[in-house]
Amino acid sequence: MNSQRQVRKIMGIDPGIATTGYGVITYADGVLAHVAHGCITTPAKQVFRERLLALHRELKVLVRKYRPDAVAVEELFFAANAKTAFAVGQARGCILLTCAQARLSVSEHTPLQVKQALTGYGRADKRQIQEMVKALLHLRILPQPDDAADALAIAITAAHTQTQFTEDNQEVPRRT
Repeated sequence: MNSQRQVRKIMGIDPGIATTGYGVITYADGVLAHVAHGCITTPAKQVFRERLLALHRELKVLVRKYRPDAVAVEELFFAANAKTAFAVGQARGCILLTCAQARLSVSEHTPLQVKQALTGYGRADKRQIQEMVKALLHLRILPQPDDAADALAIAITAAHTQTQFTEDNQEVPRRT
């Protein structure tokens, strides 16, 4: 019998073209720990393809720095307008491509799944999510900015849900 703990490092990502939040946690034997969080930002005046390239480059740096075992990305659920939806969708594509190039396992989670996983309530507001992230990761203050807090919540969701990451980037439900 192997008594060694298996520690998984999970990077959560909240996609956006102006601001992409990231959060890195570890998870072992039901215990969560905060590693890092922050945001990748791109200037609005920059040419769109250059913004995507900057996102790709910055994410590659973060992947090299934190060496996650898996990545959890928020699915695009809905956007106020089509232009925003397309831009965020393209940012998600850039993020997924970067993860594929790094041969990282990826899971995707809707905002509803994140809210339910953290609070048990699908209509929880941002503050409730931040409070749960703070409590679960034993942080002294609420994680900021919001995009980084959301990314931590996505990583926690991946750790707590019945998702098993596979080597070929396909998620499969765990057998219970």
